[in-house]
Amino acid sequence: MRVALVHEYLNQLGGAERVLEALHELYPNATVHTLVHDKAKVGDTFKDWNIVTSIIERLPGGKKRYKWYLLAMPAAIESFNFNGYDVVISDSSAFAKGIIVPPGTLHICYCHTPTRYLWSDAHTYPNEVRVPRLVRKVLPFALNYLRTWDRQAADRVDLFIANSKFVAQRIHKYYRRPSTVIYPPVDTSKFSISPTLGNYYVMMGRLRPYKKFDLAIQAFNALNIPLKIIGVGEEEAALRKLAKPNIEFLGYKVDRSKILSQALGFINPQVEDFGIAPVEAMACGRPVIAYRAGGVLETVIEGETGAFFDEQTWESLADTIIRLKSKQFDPQRIRQHAQTFDSTVFKKRIADFVDKAYAQYCSTGRVDTLQTP
Repeated sequence: MRVALVHEYLNQLGGAERVLEALHELYPNATVHTLVHDKAKVGDTFKDWNIVTSIIERLPGGKKRYKWYLLAMPAAIESFNFNGYDVVISDSSAFAKGIIVPPGTLHICYCHTPTRYLWSDAHTYPNEVRVPRLVRKVLPFALNYLRTWDRQAADRVDLFIANSKFVAQRIHKYYRRPSTVIYPPVDTSKFSISPTLGNYYVMMGRLRPYKKFDLAIQAFNALNIPLKIIGVGEEEAALRKLAKPNIEFLGYKVDRSKILSQALGFINPQVEDFGIAPVEAMACGRPVIAYRAGGVLETVIEGETGAFFDEQTWESLADTIIRLKSKQFDPQRIRQHAQTFDSTVFKKRIADFVDKAYAQYCSTGRVDTLQTP
């Protein structure tokens, strides 16, 4: 079985890239197709892989300013040739699912979410994105074109895998397609429980508007409790201006396990499709304080592995932090729960899914009635 993998961009390291790494470990001979591969940003993470990039990488400013070519991305992803492959797995939160595969090739999409800025965030994205005024005026027309393409692209997928029940609902809502839920991989072996705790909380992720770092910063500004932020992104400069001295920005080249394991708790004020970072915190035995929405409803057990707040405001978050008592949580119980999301579970479920789907595809030529685990 000759397998190819597809991923939007190899220019950052986040949850989607960890899924891609796990898929590549399952299929180490797979060719990886991506729009842009920026080694300056990801280092040697993918150094020994067979990577095929699109024309966008070779256009002026393509690696650094790839968003300039947003409207060219559908054509770029469609240009990849998958002749000779038996199975193609697209690891997608935007364009990757839009590939065109030949007859006889099975296309499985591991969907992190239907493209956020086209669907669930369609009415907030134009106001949040940092672009010149002229671009902001024409942006709705560009997004309308991309939305039409994205809906048509979803029809090309033979089978969808959703990274959570929350995302499965979105896939059905926007694409009218069923999906099987297989949670993303978390390498829990890289995390452990610390015998000592610090006096701080931690938040981790890409510094983007929907991650709601500003909300957490406002809460910790008011509480004057230390908060450590792990991550980088386009919002960093604005967030640093907002933060008081009790809030520390660590970048992403840090020992996540040590910082998470010694934190009083992990802060998750955003709506995540799944949320790998909260599971990593739980793998360290630390409780999660999360907004009651999205993927955390499937990963955090209230009162056992964390606590929820009900209003997405800094006041509601601050109130929950004040009421939380870290000692009420059993670190061993929290870690045991996190291990149910381990990468070994992910790999087994993916391998079983692909094998079963490919066998049925070979025998019947279709998989729309596949009974999945």
